[in-house]
Amino acid sequence: MAIRAAAEAGITIAANPNRVEVRVDGLVIADSTRALVMRAPGTPDVQYVPRADVDMTRLIRSERATHCPYKGHASYWSIQTGRRVVNDAVWSYEVPYPDMAAIAGHLAFYPDRVDAIEERPV
Repeated sequence: MAIRAAAEAGITIAANPNRVEVRVDGLVIADSTRALVMRAPGTPDVQYVPRADVDMTRLIRSERATHCPYKGHASYWSIQTGRRVVNDAVWSYEVPYPDMAAIAGHLAFYPDRVDAIEERPV
């Protein structure tokens, strides 16, 4: 399958100037001032948080995998809070296509599977 150019599709990645916090069941799963925001036509913005700013002890690697013609192969994680497991709530392009290299080492969260993804000025 050919790699499609993200720029041609209108996909952009930029540093988010805000603090990004992700919470589930009252727990802070991610807290970052180094998040990247990905914008693509017709879709909501997606926050990509560096792994170092995510509580990886709460994540369980899933067997789920998907493919995007612009970004590459995605891996998934579930979130374990102690009260429950939120299945496949997190994804990452661990080895993204060259156009998307900036998101390597970052994780994104499904807004409908976490309690909050909040942005606040730093």
